[in-house]
Amino acid sequence: MRGLLLAVVCVGALAQDRDSAVIERFIRSQESEGNGHEAKGIRTIVKGDLNGDGIPDTAVLYTLEGMFGTNNYVQHLAVFVQVKGRLVHAAHTPVGGKYYRAIELTGIRENVMLFKTTDYAESDPRCCPSMEGTTKYVLSGGALKELRE
Repeated sequence: MRGLLLAVVCVGALAQDRDSAVIERFIRSQESEGNGHEAKGIRTIVKGDLNGDGIPDTAVLYTLEGMFGTNNYVQHLAVFVQVKGRLVHAAHTPVGGKYYRAIELTGIRENVMLFKTTDYAESDPRCCPSMEGTTKYVLSGGALKELRE
């Protein structure tokens, strides 16, 4: 029994490593396209069914900064679905960033990704958004769509 449990743990760790490698490769490709780099330590990864097949998929919120030598940053949402036991990129889109809004991925429920947001009020200085809110995104037809509340 112990050997079987060890095998299951090893297979799970191998799949997790393979999934992490897929996510890393995707983000590295985005860095090279925008000539920026990922902000370290703030990537958020949440698992949950996003396409209605009952299999946990992966949503990743990451931030690219320093694009084209600027001090700008953009928060991106990327979605990866499970296809035949492997994680495959399904869609990605910018969802936040400097002078736009701050966004935090908080979970997945019923095929919907849930976010907390902080938007800019008209009177806010450029550094500091103050309007707290929420938003949702869904994977639909191979694209990410925001469901405004």
